[in-house]
This record gives sequence, structure tokens and C-alpha cells, in this order.
Amino acid sequence: MVREAAGSAGRSPSVLAAPAFKQGEAGVHEAARLPGVPLLFIGTEALASVQADCVTRSAAAAVTVGVASVAEGSALAACGPGGRLLVQRIARGGATCALAEADE
Repeated sequence: MVREAAGSAGRSPSVLAAPAFKQGEAGVHEAARLPGVPLLFIGTEALASVQADCVTRSAAAAVTVGVASVAEGSALAACGPGGRLLVQRIARGGATCALAEADE
């Protein structure tokens, strides 16, 4: 899914960001090995701070983890201020992915 998002944007990821509450999940670590990039875990406060910039929202995620957009939020938070979404959330098989880039 990471490669699919990167292909859609015509870019290679420089980092994979995931929410800190997924830190113990093997699938997250495996996903980072595929493109061979560092894995950055994003805290809930950082996720919450970028929710207004997220396009897709999940009512279930909002109830379960406290933020409505986890994949897009992780991607945007990893970019820092001024980051912009390149690929909206892709969801498949219980996993999600989004791609963002930092403001240059």
C-alpha cells in the first residue's frame, strides 16, 4: 500500500509515519522495511493538531483512538507545519496509508 501511494504521487517516501499507539504492531514495522525508510511514531497530540487539514475522517477512529483521521494525520504531522497531503487515505484489509510532503 505504501508503494501504491508513492506511485500515485510520483514520489518516493523519505519516512513512514504511524501513530504511536500502533508501535507494537508487527505490520507497521514490516511496512517500513518495504520502502527501506525510517519509521517515525506520531503521538496523539500531534495527530490532533493536524486534524483540520485531513480530508477523510472515520467516526469509528474518533471514538476508538480520539482522532478521526489517523493515516492522513500521521503523514501530515510527520511533515511538520505547512505539510500538505499528496494522497488521501487508502484503506484496504484493515490497514490505511496516506502520503504528504513537507513545505519546502
